[in-house]
Amino acid sequence: MTQQDQSQTAEGQITESVRLERRDDVALLIVNNPPVNALSYHVRQGLIDGMAAAEASDATAIVLICDGRTFIAGADITEFSQPPKPPGLVPGQEAMENCSKPVVAAIHGTALGGGLEVALCAHFRVAISSAQFGLPEVKLGLLPGGGGTQRLPRITGPQRALEMMVSGDPIGATEALDCGLINEIVGDSLADLEAGAVAFARRAAAENTPRPRIRDRNERLEGFGTEQFAAFRASIARRTRGFEAPDRIIRCVEAAVSTAASGDFEAGLAAEARIFGELMGSSQANAQQYYFFAERAAQKVPDVPRDTPQVDIARVGILGAGTMGGGIAMNFANIGIPVTLVERDEASLERGLGVVRRNYERTAARGGISSDDVQTRMDLLAGSTDMGDFADCDLMIEAVFENMALKKDVFAQLDGICKPGAVLATNTSALNVNEIASATSRPHDVIGMHFFSPANVMRMLEVVRGDATSHTAIATAMSIGKRIGKTPVLCGVCHGFIGNRMLFMRGIEADQMLLEGATPAQIDKVVYDFGFPMGPLAMRDLAGLDVGWNSETSSSSTVREVLCESGRRGQKNGRGYYIYDPATRASTPDPEVEQIIRDFASDRGAALRSVTDQEILERCLYPMVNEGAKILDESIALRGSDIDVTWINGYGWPMYTGGPMYWADEIGLGEVLDRIRHYHEALGGEHWTPSPLLERLAAEGGSLARYES
Repeated sequence: MTQQDQSQTAEGQITESVRLERRDDVALLIVNNPPVNALSYHVRQGLIDGMAAAEASDATAIVLICDGRTFIAGADITEFSQPPKPPGLVPGQEAMENCSKPVVAAIHGTALGGGLEVALCAHFRVAISSAQFGLPEVKLGLLPGGGGTQRLPRITGPQRALEMMVSGDPIGATEALDCGLINEIVGDSLADLEAGAVAFARRAAAENTPRPRIRDRNERLEGFGTEQFAAFRASIARRTRGFEAPDRIIRCVEAAVSTAASGDFEAGLAAEARIFGELMGSSQANAQQYYFFAERAAQKVPDVPRDTPQVDIARVGILGAGTMGGGIAMNFANIGIPVTLVERDEASLERGLGVVRRNYERTAARGGISSDDVQTRMDLLAGSTDMGDFADCDLMIEAVFENMALKKDVFAQLDGICKPGAVLATNTSALNVNEIASATSRPHDVIGMHFFSPANVMRMLEVVRGDATSHTAIATAMSIGKRIGKTPVLCGVCHGFIGNRMLFMRGIEADQMLLEGATPAQIDKVVYDFGFPMGPLAMRDLAGLDVGWNSETSSSSTVREVLCESGRRGQKNGRGYYIYDPATRASTPDPEVEQIIRDFASDRGAALRSVTDQEILERCLYPMVNEGAKILDESIALRGSDIDVTWINGYGWPMYTGGPMYWADEIGLGEVLDRIRHYHEALGGEHWTPSPLLERLAAEGGSLARYES
């Protein structure tokens, strides 16, 4: 840009998304790229040209600020799948860092990813109290590639920077101020932000305050070395197991520390760029970026208009104060919605409320909430033994025992108690929502809301649409699910819905392989090594082997029944498929159980053999893929990606593989189908009958993950 061009654009539009304005002696470089001011190519160009124009003007200082609801919220992710479009981000960052005038980044909303990396190139940063700051690239299988791994540790210290980048979670303004990320909180509103930023910039210019470049600050890197990095790796090993990006982030920060002694900031940037290149386009990054869009697509229900009226949820009723009901109640109390919690008797009610209080107190002890928050949330829970107290509830959630007769009886009673228009939800994990709704005179108000256990922790929420369920009930359930921090996925009615219907297939094969010679530990290790948090048999022990088991009707017809009959209940009494340490809950294979399995197999004439790990993996996962395809073909799920979202959030399918449908696509549907056909011929069973949709997509070169019913 020439000097004449700069003077002509000293005030006015720089690019389609960036303009320059003046507040007397302070220049405002304003980004307006709705909806989140992403760093699209025209924003990047605007930063370069706008900084040049502002520096060439007679302004004494420059403020970078954004219109709309947020500061720059990150990269334009739609550009990830396209050839790079110039300019890059670096020239704009360098223009800010090297400016001869004070540059202040004024932050509201979220400064995320590339947005925060831009802000780190300003000499100063101010924010309003509600602003949030983060580098969430790890959630896309990437690392901050715009200097974030080099600059953030220099201002917050390596420990805090590592925590922010490896978790990907944002921090608030108060914490940002405490750790040095920002210089000042200037108020609460957008008006406060502009006024405070301009005043700060004017002071910096008038007082000739030094303009510190973060790249030149190495003092906070001192004393952080091999021992500290090793300790950090150990601290995150369990929660980042299998993911590539976290360790790459650590390697970048190690480069920042090692290059600081020589003052070679550019060498650190070069290391970041090289390691970023290792991740960009990797299978994990592609899978995690696919999931990013899949989770957002799951919120959209094609036949339910966006302007569908919703029930205003002012009070929620929950029937059942046990583990599930109490956990569900916590979700609503957490966001300030009052809950009426009803149990059959006072003892059960007090026991349930006591568990909720202890859960909150544990969270407070870890620093997650304050002690005042504990009481505030408990005060929102009104306990009762009278279902009549549900009369004023806008959303009613039944969380009683998984028994159809019981649930129909409950809904018949609720039909006469709950006010007209209230949404009546069942927390069933597998039962027919249509049959439950038939017990009422208003099946249009009935819907399934299947929370996953523990309900106050797990993000997954299956929203089950019955044949008569209204658009209002669907829109309300999806919306309130999102408000309470869940990931709602809509599905239709079938036994087990999406998640459990597929899980049943894995259970069938796990049980069968036990009778063929595989041990519980071998099966669980294969599934664990694939990336699940635990294998299918360890998961049964965790849930309780006796869940759904009846001692009066037990007939020793399955290994599970035999184990229950011998007194094994899983983790709850320290003996299930495994033996559990009472203090640590660490599991140890039980030779007695292995002998029980061998005897059971022998009594039924089964021939034991060596089962390979590859066969275990295929027989655990391929019938799930096949069942997922059947679910799609029956329009139980709206999209293949909805199945992936369900399994990642509800069952711990490793996100870095994208979910079962995406994973099958990556293997190749033809290869998956061949193995399913092989097992269908060798083993038989309806669950091995190839899905017609899978056969069709394999022949056409189609995709399960991108299939829409």
